[in-house]
Amino acid sequence: MNKNRKKQHDIINTETGLQAILENEAEANQYAAKCLAVCAAVGALAWLFNILGIFIIPPLIMNIGMPFTILFFLLPALLCKLTGGRPLWVKYAIVICGVISIFILSSAMPKHGVLAWAIPLALSCHYYNKKLTQLALVSSWIFFSASIYLGMFIGEGDLNLLITEPNINKRIITGQMLYDASLFFVLPRALILLGLSSICTTVAGRTRRLLEKQIKDSEERQRISTELDVATRIQADMLPCIFPAFPERSEFDIYAAMNPAKEVGGDFYDFFMVDETHLAMVIADVSGKGVPAALFMVIGKTLIKDHTRPHIDLGNVFSEVNDLLCEANNEGLFITAFEGVLNLVTGEFRFVNAGHEIPFIARSGGVYEPYKLHPGFVLAGMENMKYKSSSIQLAPGDKIFQYTDGVTEATNAGHELYGMQRLTDILVQNTAKKPAELLPAVKADIDAFVGEAPQFDDITMLCVEFLKTMKI
Repeated sequence: MNKNRKKQHDIINTETGLQAILENEAEANQYAAKCLAVCAAVGALAWLFNILGIFIIPPLIMNIGMPFTILFFLLPALLCKLTGGRPLWVKYAIVICGVISIFILSSAMPKHGVLAWAIPLALSCHYYNKKLTQLALVSSWIFFSASIYLGMFIGEGDLNLLITEPNINKRIITGQMLYDASLFFVLPRALILLGLSSICTTVAGRTRRLLEKQIKDSEERQRISTELDVATRIQADMLPCIFPAFPERSEFDIYAAMNPAKEVGGDFYDFFMVDETHLAMVIADVSGKGVPAALFMVIGKTLIKDHTRPHIDLGNVFSEVNDLLCEANNEGLFITAFEGVLNLVTGEFRFVNAGHEIPFIARSGGVYEPYKLHPGFVLAGMENMKYKSSSIQLAPGDKIFQYTDGVTEATNAGHELYGMQRLTDILVQNTAKKPAELLPAVKADIDAFVGEAPQFDDITMLCVEFLKTMKI
């Protein structure tokens, strides 16, 4: 099964890589055609200069050779316009058009067209294709050699050849002249082309490998992004997100929200009925960010919920969870956590705090105020820690607001912290609001303070309102 999946993945990767190469070739065809169009413009300018007498190339040679040279320079642009540059054969047609153009130019003007033979090789570099570069080299060799010999008969002649072979002015070509031309002109320049092609081949091969690596990296990033999207949805589904959470219960109202800084976060909240008369609420923050924190979050959330049972002291719950987390904590992560259990009959709210933020409490008719308490030690920080629970008495109408440090440590572009005072002020201003209205108001105030600055930490909030005692 795994082999089949791997084979299928390899096929997909190959198809994706091939598609990227083909897209690059279509783009390269357009660029190569533009380059040859520029060469056509340069040729036309040289032709004009010759007509004006600035250049001194024989007019007959220029007037016959240059139109055909310009024509073959412009053909690739026409091909790309007609085909969109996508057919596989277009790149070969472009390189051949380049070779033929330079062949005509070099045949008519051997001493002016020598450097132009670098153009077909340079064009082939657009495609990251060694075979195409080799084709450009071989075809350049053939047409280049032919242009040397043809130029002896019809062209202006190579200046160096004119010096060494005086009879060439009369177009009397002897075997010795052909031998000299081969030995002193064709062979050296062919070797130069060979050296140049080795550079082009190396550039093409290296660039193709970089492109393939980029494609592979892009595919890997896409795979990771897809998996993180799935992880984000899984994490969101793990947290209670349907509100009202307990529409059948009239004794309390509860609301919570979590905004991760990355695709997945280390913050979590939870609330659940321990039994018919006790509501548990948990909010926690795992050290670190990203996937490791999210995985540790899942473990911590599961352990806390599983160990929270009726008649079990919350201090003992955290003590047991702490030892279990320490056993599987090779990465050195830790959790700050706050858990409270509200007795719906008596209004007693028992809680335990493991290094977490202090909560805010709004008494009925009053405003939110921070509730001073001993924070305790973080979970998973040290084995055999003993945690102690405390309690406060709530009356109908009282509210508790709890949060993670991503709220108070939200930072704006000026590197200022949102801070406790701003949090206190916004809570006081919105004390009368229900939990489902309060949290969006606080988040909106944080967003207004932060502005365009990036979010560095998860922002998690939870609010519960005790509405009335439960009749039994």
